[in-house]
Amino acid sequence: MKRDDTFSARLMRIAVPIAAGILFLLVWETFVTLREIPRFVLPAPSAIFDSLVQNFGSLMGSLWVTLRVTIAAFLLAVVGGVGLAILFSQSRHVEMALFPYAIVLQVTPVVSIAPLILIWVGYDNVEFALLILAWIVAFFPILSNTTLGLRSADHNLRDLFRLYGASRWQVLTELQLPSALPYILAGLKISGGLALIGAVVAEFVAGSGSGNGLAWRIVEAGNRLDIPRMFAALFLLSALGIAIFFALTLLENRLLRRWHESAVRREG
Repeated sequence: MKRDDTFSARLMRIAVPIAAGILFLLVWETFVTLREIPRFVLPAPSAIFDSLVQNFGSLMGSLWVTLRVTIAAFLLAVVGGVGLAILFSQSRHVEMALFPYAIVLQVTPVVSIAPLILIWVGYDNVEFALLILAWIVAFFPILSNTTLGLRSADHNLRDLFRLYGASRWQVLTELQLPSALPYILAGLKISGGLALIGAVVAEFVAGSGSGNGLAWRIVEAGNRLDIPRMFAALFLLSALGIAIFFALTLLENRLLRRWHESAVRREG
């Protein structure tokens, strides 16, 4: 019975958002049709779907460009953020020296430094410039969450490790990193979305047809008043963001479900 109840609950969690989305699209389609709203103002969902089908090849090519930059920036942020946080945990002096500069990267708007990055990198290496800008946006949440997680290891367990003569490496790998894992995974979920946002904003700033990602397709469609195509590109961007979030959520559940309170499933 409990298994049946659990399956029903999962089914409801999936079915209810889908039903709400379908209802929203029906209301949207009906409203646009009855009010005879022009396509260049607000296209109907059916017109957006038609545009998606007609421009599927170019939009999917642009989606791949945006996805490639997003994943590369995210992976670099993970490596750099976790690595620097580990360094901070081993040396308070290094943390005091470098952490303020990490904060500077976080609080500086990407749109203000994007032209400078493009000049330094060169307009013939736009994708590399986009990667740098997306990395800047995605880097800080992983660094701050991992640093907090490494600091949050139980001090009594730290003392116990030292009492038994554990090395710094043993304390790090057997105590601090496992304790920090929930914090790291929370940072990954934030950083994944920010990497996508950074890639899109950077491409908007690049402009001038220099980019081939979805952001440029949106600008191009807007300039041509091809609003259904713009909405189709926006739909793909939203779908990509949702896919990244759920992939990282699945990873979090897989790694934490057997031992951490945030992911342990309770019966009844």
